[in-house]
Amino acid sequence: MSHITTVQNWLATNNLDIAYVSDWKNIEYFTGFSSDPVERVLALFIFPDQDPFIFAPALEVGSVKQAGWQYPVYGYLDHEDPFALIKQHINDRKNNPTQWAIEKGSLTVERYEAVRHQFPQAEFAGDLTPVIQQEKLLKTPDEIQKLIVAGQYADKAFTVGFNALAQNMSEQDVAAEIDYAMRKQGIMHMSFDTIVQSGANAADPHGAPKTDLIQPNALTLFDLGVVYQGYISDASRTVAFGEIDDKQKDIYNVCLEAQLTAQAKAKPGMTAAELDQIARDVISKAGYGEYFIHRLGHGMGQSEHEFPSIMEGNNMELQPGMCFSIEPGIYIPGFAGVRIEDCVHVTETGVEPFTHTSKELRVIPLR
Repeated sequence: MSHITTVQNWLATNNLDIAYVSDWKNIEYFTGFSSDPVERVLALFIFPDQDPFIFAPALEVGSVKQAGWQYPVYGYLDHEDPFALIKQHINDRKNNPTQWAIEKGSLTVERYEAVRHQFPQAEFAGDLTPVIQQEKLLKTPDEIQKLIVAGQYADKAFTVGFNALAQNMSEQDVAAEIDYAMRKQGIMHMSFDTIVQSGANAADPHGAPKTDLIQPNALTLFDLGVVYQGYISDASRTVAFGEIDDKQKDIYNVCLEAQLTAQAKAKPGMTAAELDQIARDVISKAGYGEYFIHRLGHGMGQSEHEFPSIMEGNNMELQPGMCFSIEPGIYIPGFAGVRIEDCVHVTETGVEPFTHTSKELRVIPLR
C-alpha cells in the first residue's frame, strides 16, 4: 500500500481528483496482481482521500482477490461497456471528477477517448508516468533479492545454451533448449524472447533467432533472462564456437574492456551520461565507435526496459538502489556482433552484478 500512498499524496498535493493506472505491469507493482489483459480492460483507480479499486475482466476477479488485494475489485463481462461501469464505480466515490492523472506514456488513444466520453468535463492535468518512474527507481532490499535470484537462473540458462551449441543445431534450436530447461526448473516466463545469434546474424542487435545453423569458427551471441516472482534478469554473453580469427578476438576484447571498465567505475554520484561515456571511449579509441549503436544501458526491475536510460545527455546521478544494465556492443554488418551485459544494482560504493557467468572469452570446441 505504501506505493499507493505515494500516489495519493501526490494527487492531494497537486489538487488532482483521480489517478488512472492503465499499464498492467504498473498495476502489478501497486497491487501484487499480475495479468496481461490483452484486449480487455484492466485498470487501477487511486483517489487522494478514498480507497483505491481495481477494475478487471470478470474472469480475473477471483485471481485479484487471491493475490492479496485488500480493496474493492469490480468485474465486467465481455458484452458489457467497461467504461460505463467504471463511471458508476468512480461516481460512487467522487461524483464526476474533473482533474485526472493518467499514464501519458502508456494510455492508448482509444481508452483516453473512452474516458472523455464518460467524463466530458475531464481535464488530464497530471502525468503519472514520471511519478511511477521515480517510485520504481530505487529498489527495496526485497526487490533486490528477487533480482538476485532471477540472475542466478540466467546464469543457469547460459550454461544450458553453451552446452547446446553444435553444428547441427540452429539458433532457434538452441534458444528452445534454453527455454525448455528453464520451464523444467519452474520458470514459466522468460523476460523476453531468448536471443541466440551466430556469426554475422549477431550484427543485428535485436534480431530474433533464425533457422540458420550455428556457424563453426564464429562468435555466437546470447541475450536472455527470466521472470522470478515478478522480477526479471537480463544478461548477454558472446562465446566462440570453434577457433575465431584475430579480428573477431579483437572486437570481443575491446567490448569486454568497455564492459569491465564501466562496471568497475560505476558508483553513486556519477551521472548516467558519464558512465555511458566511459564505455564509449574504450570502443571509440579502438576504432569501433561507429559500430556501438545503442545506449550503454537501461533500467530494469519488473520489466527488462525501465527508467532510466544510461546514455549520453542523461545527467541523472546514480543512487544506491538503482538497477540497470551495462551492455556495450560492437556490431559489424556482414561480419560479427559482440555484446557483453550484466544488470547491476548500485551500492554505497559501486555496483554489484546480478549475473556472474564468466565474461572472459569462452571457446567451445566444435561438435
